[in-house]
Amino acid sequence: MLWSSYLKAYKSYLQLEKSLSPNSVNAYVNDVTKLIQFLDYKQLSLTPQSIKLTHFKEFIIWINELGMEASSQARVLSGLKSFFHFLLLEDIITDNPTLLLESPKLARKLPDTLSVHEINLLIEAIDLSKSEGIRNKAILETMYGSGLRVSELVNLRLSGLHIGDEFLKVIGKGNKERLVPMSAQAIKHLLIYKETIRNHQEIKPGNEDIVFLNRRGAKLSRVMVFLIIKDLAEKAGIKKSISPHTLRHSFATHLVEGGADLRAVQEMLGHESITTTEIYTHLDREFLRQTIIDFHPRA
Repeated sequence: MLWSSYLKAYKSYLQLEKSLSPNSVNAYVNDVTKLIQFLDYKQLSLTPQSIKLTHFKEFIIWINELGMEASSQARVLSGLKSFFHFLLLEDIITDNPTLLLESPKLARKLPDTLSVHEINLLIEAIDLSKSEGIRNKAILETMYGSGLRVSELVNLRLSGLHIGDEFLKVIGKGNKERLVPMSAQAIKHLLIYKETIRNHQEIKPGNEDIVFLNRRGAKLSRVMVFLIIKDLAEKAGIKKSISPHTLRHSFATHLVEGGADLRAVQEMLGHESITTTEIYTHLDREFLRQTIIDFHPRA
C-alpha cells in the first residue's frame, strides 16, 4: 500500500511540476511498477526507505534474465532514479540508493535515414488524385521540411502556422514550445491541403484548430501516420524499415551533411542537449572523402 501511495504522488509530480506528456508519465510509472513486481516476486517486504543498492543490482539481473534489451534496461533504471530523486525531494527518504547505480553500457546506434533520392521516391508515390493524397503530401513535406516528431505533427494547430514568417509553432517534449522554420515546399503543400481539402471538411467538435484531419474530421493518430509512411515506402520500392521518425532523422542528417551549424539543428529539433544532436554527425565515408577532395588545399 505504501508503494502505491508514493507512486500516486509521483505521478502527480510528473504531470503538474514536470509537465510531461501522458505517454511519458505512464512510462515512468511503469518503470517503478516493474520494481514493485520484482519485490513481490522475490517476496521482499521492502519499503522505499529500506531498499538498498544490492536490491537494485538483483533487480537488474532479474530484468536481464527476462530478456530485456540493454536500452530498455537503461530506460527502466532512468525511471527508477527519477522516482527516488522525487522521494528525496519530498523528504520521504534521506538517502538516494540509486545514486551509485550504473546503467548498462549502450552501443550508440545510428538512426536510419533516407537519401534525398529516396525522400523524392516516397513523395512521388503519393496518389494526388485522392483527397488523402493531397493531405499526405502536405504531411511528408512538413515532417521532412521541419524535422517534426510524429506527436508534434498530429498536434500541429492552425494557430501555430505562421505562414507569412515561414515558421511553425510546435509543442515538443515536456510541453515545451518552439518555433521551427518551414520549407518552401511545406508551405506550398500545406496551403493546397488547407484550401482544397480541409476547408471543405465537416470537422468534429474539439478539432477545429488541428491542421491534419482524418476522413471523419478528427485528429490523425500517430499510428495512422506510421501506416501512411509504411504504405508509401512499399509503393516506392524502398526496402529499408522506416517510420515517421526516419523523416526527422533524414531532415537532421541532410542539414548536417550540407554544412548546417550543429547548434542550429539542435534548436530546430528541440534537443535539450547538444550531445543528442551530435549523433547526426555520422557521415558515410564517401561523403567524408568527397569533402576532403572538395575543400582540402592539398587534395
